[in-house]
Amino acid sequence: MPFVLAVLAWMFFGAFATVQADTAQSVLTTNTALVERASRQTIAPVIAALVESGDEMVPAILEAWADKRLGLRKADGVYLLIRAEGDNYATRSLDGQDLGLAPKSDITELKPNAGVRGLIATALVQFNLSSKDTAKRVAALDSIATDPNADALTPLRASIENEPDTALKDRKQRLERLLTLRFDPDSAARVAAIESFGTDTQLDLRAALNPLLSTKRVAVEGAAPEGANIANTLKIDEDITSNQAYGQLVDASLVPARLTVADQRAALLANLKDGVVGGLPLAKLNTQSARDRAYTALETQGLARVAATENEIAATLAKYQFFDIYDERDPAVTDAARDALRAIDQNVGLMRAADLGLDGLSLASIYFLAAIGLAITFGVMGVINMAHGEFITIGAYTGYVVQQWISDYTISILVALPLAFAITFGLGVAMERLVIRFLYKRPLETLLATFGISIALQQILKNIFGTQARPLTSPAWLDGAWMLNDVVSISYIRVAIFVLALLFLGVFLWIIKRTRLGLEVRAVTQNPTMAASMGINPDRINMLTFGIGSGIAGIAGVAIGLFAKVTSELGSDYIVQSFMTVVVGGVGNIWGALAGATMIGGLQKTIEWLNPSNTLAAQTYMILFIILFIQFRPRGIIALKGRAAGD
Repeated sequence: MPFVLAVLAWMFFGAFATVQADTAQSVLTTNTALVERASRQTIAPVIAALVESGDEMVPAILEAWADKRLGLRKADGVYLLIRAEGDNYATRSLDGQDLGLAPKSDITELKPNAGVRGLIATALVQFNLSSKDTAKRVAALDSIATDPNADALTPLRASIENEPDTALKDRKQRLERLLTLRFDPDSAARVAAIESFGTDTQLDLRAALNPLLSTKRVAVEGAAPEGANIANTLKIDEDITSNQAYGQLVDASLVPARLTVADQRAALLANLKDGVVGGLPLAKLNTQSARDRAYTALETQGLARVAATENEIAATLAKYQFFDIYDERDPAVTDAARDALRAIDQNVGLMRAADLGLDGLSLASIYFLAAIGLAITFGVMGVINMAHGEFITIGAYTGYVVQQWISDYTISILVALPLAFAITFGLGVAMERLVIRFLYKRPLETLLATFGISIALQQILKNIFGTQARPLTSPAWLDGAWMLNDVVSISYIRVAIFVLALLFLGVFLWIIKRTRLGLEVRAVTQNPTMAASMGINPDRINMLTFGIGSGIAGIAGVAIGLFAKVTSELGSDYIVQSFMTVVVGGVGNIWGALAGATMIGGLQKTIEWLNPSNTLAAQTYMILFIILFIQFRPRGIIALKGRAAGD
């Protein structure tokens, strides 16, 4: 007898240990019918049972199932981990033991559909949150952030304390607060989570708060529904029209549909017998109320469909109240969410204004680079150079050609900048010596001559480079944008151009204020006759000034080509803005060019922001504004003193 008891005890505890060690196998075997015909609608309880089993192999089993590496041995209905090797499967038991090769014909490969794989991925999240593999932890966080749900809150909280990666830990803590404010059963915890974000304006916070303020419109006969979190009580003909109100009642199947005049007339005519319809003679149907009474009689007799007349509609609407009710039932949560979103909207508005300002400043730096050379030549020499845009284009093409020879984009840009200056400086000097110097004091002839040169240069560039846009590629460190937050960002190329504009401003001021050439330029600008009497050669200064202005246009072309399409018409896109910058700022004055570029860049971005759907209209409004501006200040923002002012 003791021996028998010992055997029974061994069998019991041995069997119990086997079940404990193979719980995943037991869950799958018990639910084989569901597993083999798995669908999103039926498999969820099986996956939940696997997760709750506590088997340490569950994550590997779920991953294998999702990857079609879970099989069912036909002979005994045992589930195995499989890997295809030719005509066989390399098999392992669900506890990880190697079972060798088995013919494919002996095993049924489980092939879950997309819906089942989605459920498995959701179940794996709680395991992956604490995985030793960083990539899995990141993927789990991404999965929760993409599809937040209440089930993820508990495992997410459990994984935070032991998270070794500081950045991931911060992300987990933020995601935990986002889930808390939506799904935690404790109202105080949800409010505290909302308030913990302070002035945060990131999109994930707004995406979490907005569902808390979602509403549904309900119609109630009598008083408001008890316990409802009412967002707004609607007044008919103020917040909602009577047609909308009654239409909502019809959609809810609370009242019959509205009776149209046409339907009423058709029903009355169809039931007209011996000059009487609905108990009323035809002669008395000369008012709407009489026709309504006749139709109501037809309804009572079952001769017309049930429908509401205008009087019936008015009487019905008087019985109902209409409310917008929050889906979130806790008023404390909705109040906190509403206050938070109001504060966020204010901050976002300020940030959008800052973003608009940065955009305007970025555009101003581009216009300043494009116009600075024109400001020099126009201010010192009084020459309207219509070919200035082509010097910008030549600079851009110079950058393109250099990149064909130098594959390192950083080095190619560093080489292209001085080379573009040298080439366009030489072309500017040649143009001044061959054409411009013979046309001083003859602005109309100068304009026509430079316009002709502009057309000729465009055609030459087309003949050399063709009509297709050529790439001028920026270095990798200029890719992307400087993201201050979800609202404010500026591309690194625009930042680089802004820095380049500041650099040129500093270099130009140094040349003008600290060098002999600058002294001579200022002298010729203010009084060329007196400068000549002091031994300065105005003709030489004009030549150098025109060359420097053209060279700066070439450098501007390299900078502009980094983000614009390099074509033969590139410069013509900026020539109008360049002239406007010079005229508005004040001809011949570097500070005037800076002020003009800032004004035009900011103005254009503001108009585009007010009218984003029509860029051409924005440019038209900007030109009209500038025309009005120069009517009141014809010499520009900063008027030049000296020869140009006298001219």
